[in-house]
Amino acid sequence: MPLTDSYGQNISYPTLSDKPNAQTMGDGIVNGLTPRSVMRFASSSVRGATLTAPVEGMVTWLQDVNLLQVYDGSAWVTVAAGTQAWTTVPLASGWSHNGNSNGTWQYRVVNLFGEPTIMFRGGITKDSWAGTVLDNYVLTSTPLPASARPVTLRTIVIPCSDSGSTRITMKLDIQTDGHLHLYGTGTNDKPAWFGFNGTFTSL
Repeated sequence: MPLTDSYGQNISYPTLSDKPNAQTMGDGIVNGLTPRSVMRFASSSVRGATLTAPVEGMVTWLQDVNLLQVYDGSAWVTVAAGTQAWTTVPLASGWSHNGNSNGTWQYRVVNLFGEPTIMFRGGITKDSWAGTVLDNYVLTSTPLPASARPVTLRTIVIPCSDSGSTRITMKLDIQTDGHLHLYGTGTNDKPAWFGFNGTFTSL
């Protein structure tokens, strides 16, 4: 009669009195160890199609988004993220990077307190405030990739120069379509720069 491991993981192995059967022995080891290892999947959809009844404590790595997740009994929870390089935000026409010498405006997605989080750094400037000044601007020329888009609208506060402005902060909307939208500018609010260092929000 097969026995189980000494660590309480219910991984079975044959004893000397069991009838020899290499396939049964292999199945017991492979099927016992695999769900307790870090399982790798191309995406969450592939994982969902494979693990139709996940068990609490299962751990998986999603290759498309570089996330390590554990099943807590009701949902897959991110516990770590792979190295995420800083990526330059694609600016709309009329805007330039390195506002206030803060460097290129960039973003990256990291794991923070178990949640995918987008972080920003750098600064931007408006090339010219000539003509009518709008109260809002779409800052991105193309949307951020799906992995950097929030499930619902996210709003954060960003600093701006008081030079040429009655305000020292503006509002940045991170939209579900991947575009970044600036609010707060106007006839009397034309800051010399906008900053993003230290700003972040969960996705």
